[in-house]
Amino acid sequence: MLKYAVIAAFALMIIVTGVVGLRRTRSFSDYFLGGRNIGPWMTAFTYGTAYFSAVLFIGFAGKVGWGFGYSGLWIAAGNALLGVLGVWWLLGYRIKKMSVEYDVHTMAEYFEKRYDSPFLKMFAALSIFVFFIPYSAAVFIGLSYLFRSTFGIDYTLALVFMGGFTALYLVMGGYKSMTIIDVVFGMIMTVGVIILLAAVINQGQGIGNITEGLSNIDARLVSAVGPPGVWPLFSLVFLTSVAPFAMPQLVQKFYAVRDRRSIRIGMFASTFFALLVGGIGYFTGSTTRFFLNPENAPEAFDGGRPIFDALMPELLASIVPETLLVLMLLLILSASMSTLAALILVSSSSIAKDVYAGFINRDVDDKRLTLMMRVLSAVFIAISVTLAYFRPATIVSILGISWGAVGSVFLGPFIWGLFTKRASKCGAICSSTLGLATCLLLYFRGMPSPQSGTIGMLVSLVLTPVVSVLVPSRE
Repeated sequence: MLKYAVIAAFALMIIVTGVVGLRRTRSFSDYFLGGRNIGPWMTAFTYGTAYFSAVLFIGFAGKVGWGFGYSGLWIAAGNALLGVLGVWWLLGYRIKKMSVEYDVHTMAEYFEKRYDSPFLKMFAALSIFVFFIPYSAAVFIGLSYLFRSTFGIDYTLALVFMGGFTALYLVMGGYKSMTIIDVVFGMIMTVGVIILLAAVINQGQGIGNITEGLSNIDARLVSAVGPPGVWPLFSLVFLTSVAPFAMPQLVQKFYAVRDRRSIRIGMFASTFFALLVGGIGYFTGSTTRFFLNPENAPEAFDGGRPIFDALMPELLASIVPETLLVLMLLLILSASMSTLAALILVSSSSIAKDVYAGFINRDVDDKRLTLMMRVLSAVFIAISVTLAYFRPATIVSILGISWGAVGSVFLGPFIWGLFTKRASKCGAICSSTLGLATCLLLYFRGMPSPQSGTIGMLVSLVLTPVVSVLVPSRE
């Protein structure tokens, strides 16, 4: 009964925040960027909670932990030191300055103005919308598995509930609601992962005992590189740590931040948050082989083979005391709601702002544009929920192709465009299109999505300067 009451209170808090955000939202800039006046703590929490979601706690922690063991912690280190600290330190102020100088709200708008290329704007906008759908679907899949394990709710019913609830919250308030609630979400996640770590160590009778147990299963599970090997591990680290340098839903946070001082403060806060959440998440995932087997967790196995997306929900249900299990649910709910909000806002803006206002009706008024954002947010959620219903692949595979594809489109043109004026229009177009083509070709020829995404991103990063030298911009 307690967990139902807590979830009801959690839902009410989010709805109230949505109403508050609705009353404060008077323009497209308010809805999408919070009026470009978001302080350091809000920005730090909204960045961190957008980075980590059910995709980490359910999909990645389960599959990576089962396969790689302790070496999955390299991913946590890469995420914190590259994907958070590196992005804030190297790009934070540059992104803020660029968004003001070019007067842009989206990355697609920046591409058009920086490279004088309407084609690149359209290509970027459509890529965001298409490839963020499976990413959002992966988050919905993770949440639905969690609800099924915690409440015994049918997967489909849980999926419909989460989709409707997310739409209600986001359509009302936009970015203002998101930043207000993300501070609460971040606090819940911080407390939640500390309790999770304590529960794992307690149930496992100490880290030493867990380590010994994993070593008895396979000594490589406690070594620097897990059983799958160096290349698969490098691909996961690179994909999840370097892609954030150009992921639109994370870059957007710097458009909205108040000033340079806010970036300096937020950098340290978000890095600590990432180390804590990511480190504990991947460590917990590595213990799945220690705690779970087909006898004590039949729902997590099929014919003796692990169902990777079901491992973490079953682990949480088995090791966390029932009185604290609801906090674990809030932990993953908090992370996922923020990620979904960031994805949905950026995806809906790609159609409303970049395609409609950029090509179809350049004179659209602000009020109509904001209304379109709300409607498209609901449409995007409906498509994502529909895809999640069919569960086309594991969460790790879905996220891999989403991040890999988006990273392949944006990484080269965005990074080089920020750092050098020599990056040319031809270089940007070639790296963006060929990077994506490489990623998708390798994926559909059977290469795992983290590896195909990594290669696509490397192609994008290398081609921009190479082609820019061969075909420089015309002055």
